[in-house]
Amino acid sequence: MANRRIRSELVVVGGGLGGVAATLAAARLGRNVVLVEELDWLGGQLTAQGVPFDEHPWVEDGIGSRSYLELRQRIRDYYFHHYPLTAEARQRRPFNPGMGNVGTLCHEPRVAVRVIDDLLAPFESGGRVRVLRRHALLQAHVDRDRITGLSFRDLETGDTVEIEAALVIDATETGDLLEAANVEHVIGAESKDETGELHALDKADPLDQQAITWCFAMDHLPGEDHTIDRPVRYAEFRDLKLDFWPNRQLDWTVSNHVTHQPLKRALFAGDSDAEYLFDLWHARRIAWRRNFADGAYCSDITLANWPQMDCWLRPVLGVSPEQRDAALEDARQLSLSFLYWMQTEAPRHDDGQGYPGLRLRGDVLGTADGLAKQAYYREGRRIRAEFTVLEQHVGVAARPGRDSAESFFDSVGIGAYRIDLHPSTSRMRDTVDIDSFPFEIPLGALLPVRVDNLLPAAKNLGTTRVTSGAYRVHPVEWSIGEAAGALAAFAHKRAVPPRAVRADKTLLADLQVLLGDCGVPIRWPRYGALTPLTRRGYRPPPSI
Repeated sequence: MANRRIRSELVVVGGGLGGVAATLAAARLGRNVVLVEELDWLGGQLTAQGVPFDEHPWVEDGIGSRSYLELRQRIRDYYFHHYPLTAEARQRRPFNPGMGNVGTLCHEPRVAVRVIDDLLAPFESGGRVRVLRRHALLQAHVDRDRITGLSFRDLETGDTVEIEAALVIDATETGDLLEAANVEHVIGAESKDETGELHALDKADPLDQQAITWCFAMDHLPGEDHTIDRPVRYAEFRDLKLDFWPNRQLDWTVSNHVTHQPLKRALFAGDSDAEYLFDLWHARRIAWRRNFADGAYCSDITLANWPQMDCWLRPVLGVSPEQRDAALEDARQLSLSFLYWMQTEAPRHDDGQGYPGLRLRGDVLGTADGLAKQAYYREGRRIRAEFTVLEQHVGVAARPGRDSAESFFDSVGIGAYRIDLHPSTSRMRDTVDIDSFPFEIPLGALLPVRVDNLLPAAKNLGTTRVTSGAYRVHPVEWSIGEAAGALAAFAHKRAVPPRAVRADKTLLADLQVLLGDCGVPIRWPRYGALTPLTRRGYRPPPSI
């Protein structure tokens, strides 16, 4: 095995949406960046984890950063330029490839992969960005309050790659670099005594973590039999029944995310090929065959990311590698068991039993086994930050008499999503799904309390377990990453540590002006800020 050494101004670890946004922001501001990703796909939750956009209701009004809106438009343009769309589809506004009802841009993950690669391509050709795919973090080298270098393993060759950079961004899906570099961080749930939040636990529990889900793609070919082999743990999952859940794990009846009352969520509420229905099939449908020329698609394609697949048997963080791997295997087995149940035993909408025509589409996700490349992680390690976003800052019930979220003097971006926590691995708690206001991203939440040259760029910023439920989705992760990349570029140019920017009014004002020049809004338009994200009138259905 050979050793390679790379020097750069900035290294971004993790190629999810936050990592891509950070890389683009820094590169556009003139910095040299190395982006390192363990998988062969960039895009994280949007691509490798198989989760179409979860967005706020105003995104089609153009509320968001210019770069995020460009990503969305390029995805649509890719379909217009490369896919055989019908004349009707080309006239549809907004064009939604799958007509999924979770959002207005439900599309195939591989399209987003290609668009992301295209966004980075000019900077790669110009030598400003270097992307290392299939490289796994081995070790962080630390000298007191600075990360001095990172070691990676090239998973294709076995070589060790050493990277030195002035600034380091952790954009991993679960905050892996925080642990590797001994950066102070939090796992799981804080206590009410610590945060004062309405929905915090009475006692802190680091193993109380949101369920993970291993997503898969499938189409439906009635009259054919695509039944998979019976999963080895099928009987275990078919009969699993937890006290707070209304029925067995593998059943059409689930717990309503908000009320916790029984809610029937069947696969089909009627014609699977219909334009718009509130059933599981239509929730994250990523290809509606009627959008395309006759014969282009033999079936619609949907992505399965549903309550029945939430795996809360055990946590993936704060445990041994063996326990983590066992938790991931739980999630894989649960997803395959739910598919097998749907194919063989599930009550049909036409009073029959089982849908053997359901066919795994691993090709849609770039895999041979039919499942996504990576589990969908709803939370990870979170830095102990100079400032922590609390429920009192964004939650409607936690802000009595207020008509908007807290306005932060150091805002570097905006986001909007409900506080949405899936069942926990403590196996004692159902969902927490509560109203929130559109919110800002404070710079203080991007600054670790001690380490000087590391910034978070994903779900690892300074939130609590409660508020992480609002800051975890696609556009917010992009905005966090974009802010981190811009801050890194700004701090490097001014030759100051990132925390000095927040501490100096002039530097902070200059950064905020720079963000504005880059098309990054840091304040909500008043009409959006005054609109709580309640389930009534809110586009995504329960359980997202």
